[in-house]
Order: sequence, then structure tokens, then C-alpha cells
Amino acid sequence: MQQRELARLDDFASHLRDERRLSPHTLSSYRRDLESAVRFCDEQGIERWSELHPQQVRAFAAQQHRQGLGGSSIQRRLSALRSFCRYLIREGVLAGNPAQDIRAPKTPRRLPHSLDVDRVQRLLNGKPGDWLGQRDLAMMELMYSSGLRLAELVGLDLQQLDLQQGQVRVLGKGSKTRVVPVGRTALEVLRNWLKTRALHCADGETALFINRSGKRLGARSVQQRMRRWALQQGLDSRLHPHMLRHSFATHVLESSGDLRAVQELLGHANLSTTQIYTHLDFQSLARVYDKAHPRARKPGKGS
Repeated sequence: MQQRELARLDDFASHLRDERRLSPHTLSSYRRDLESAVRFCDEQGIERWSELHPQQVRAFAAQQHRQGLGGSSIQRRLSALRSFCRYLIREGVLAGNPAQDIRAPKTPRRLPHSLDVDRVQRLLNGKPGDWLGQRDLAMMELMYSSGLRLAELVGLDLQQLDLQQGQVRVLGKGSKTRVVPVGRTALEVLRNWLKTRALHCADGETALFINRSGKRLGARSVQQRMRRWALQQGLDSRLHPHMLRHSFATHVLESSGDLRAVQELLGHANLSTTQIYTHLDFQSLARVYDKAHPRARKPGKGS
């Protein structure tokens, strides 16, 4: 592909960063997905984006499938390509969107992994060994209390946390702000953390959670620390931060049955995204039903 055409990827990245205010993590994902489309164009001898037609986009999706990519990953790459083409239309480079009606093959939707209430209690009842452990406990309490994404957690500044009102103002996907409650236990742990933080933070640092050097903590460090904490508490599963968000959503839905409220708390743009938690809730209900209903039990069990 011609150098001028490749430069349009950089222009698109600037558009995503400056106008749509997407996170660096999301920007890198867009870049990787579009680079796969560039490789396909090079293989097909396509030198300009204006030469890309729907049948070629369909062939691109088929190629990704043959290479073993799952349906959701292919759909993500097509979505990135559609967004890029919409940008090119806006810039007058394209007259239409060749990726508009191309869809990836559907794959079964995987249910998110979550912890049951007992395992969450076991996780959060652990005792910190030092100030970094105190920080880790505060992070986990806040994630479970308020259903935060990892990027939202590490992006938090001090002024976004309101201990008096018991709430946190979160900057979510697409620069959308939401205010979510913080539970009593999490507030207590956070108050203790703020006292400790003041002793270790670098001058002028605004981040709520800091690293060993007193600067803002990174996402990778959060993942590693949470995994280590879970092992120390004897949990057999590999804990990742999103499991606490999933656990939050599952437990709130099981207790309240209010799907719309869970949608607001999670910051989902569409209710369909939140509805996956109804499947988790149904699974727990089904287990209760199988054990309790006289016509559901197998012969010889409780009869």
C-alpha cells in the first residue's frame, strides 16, 4: 500500500485520540486490527483505500477465519475497518463504506468468569503485609464495590473519589462519565489507604493509586498484584481484575433483579451488553430448581 495511504492511519489515530478521546489501550487495539487489513491489501495488490470493495472485505474476513481467528476477533477487526472507512468518507477519500454490511461468523458467547460471594469474602478478608498490600486491598475493594473496569481504576484521580458522599466519578469508555456508589467497607479501606498514600506519593501526583515510586500505577502491575494476592489467599483460579467487575454485576443482579440499574452501574451503552449477566443469574436459579423441585430431581434423590 502506498505511503500516503498508510499515513491516513496516523491521521485516524489522531482523530481517535483528540476528537473521540479514546484511551491509549484502545488506540493500540485499533492500530493492530487495521494493520491486519493493510497486510491483506498488500497481499492482494491493493494500493489505495479507494480500491477496497465489499467483496474484498468479505475475502479479508474469510482469510482471518481460515487463519484460526475467532468470530468475535474478526468482528472487532471489521468494526475497526468500518470506523476507519467512515473517517475516510468524512475526509473525502471514500464515497462509500466497503465494510458497512460485512459481518463475521457468529461464535457462541462466552459467559464471563466471576467469583461466588464466599470466595470474594475470602479474597478481601486477607491482611496486607505492607503499604503496597494495603493499596492492593483498597483497589480490590473499590473494584468489587463499584464494578470498575481496570482502565477506569488506574485512571482515577484523588478528586474523583468523594468519601463524604460515598461515591466515585468514573471516566468510562468513550469519555463517558458516570457516578457510582462506594460501599461502606470499601470506604473504610480507602480512608486508611489515603493516609498511607500521603506518605509515599511523589510531589504533584494526582493518581488515587500509586506504584512503589509514588507515581500512577499501571494496569499490568494491577493484574500481577491481584493474581499474587489471590494465590496468597489460597484461591485456585487465576484472578484477573475484570473478575471483580463481573462478580459485582452478578451479585447485584442476583440480589436486586434490576437489569437497568446494573447497566447504569457498569456504564454499558446498550442493555444487550448487560444481559449476559441474566444468563449467569439463570444458571444459579437453575441449580436451585434442580435441587428443590420435586419433578426435577432424579429418582432416588430425596424421594
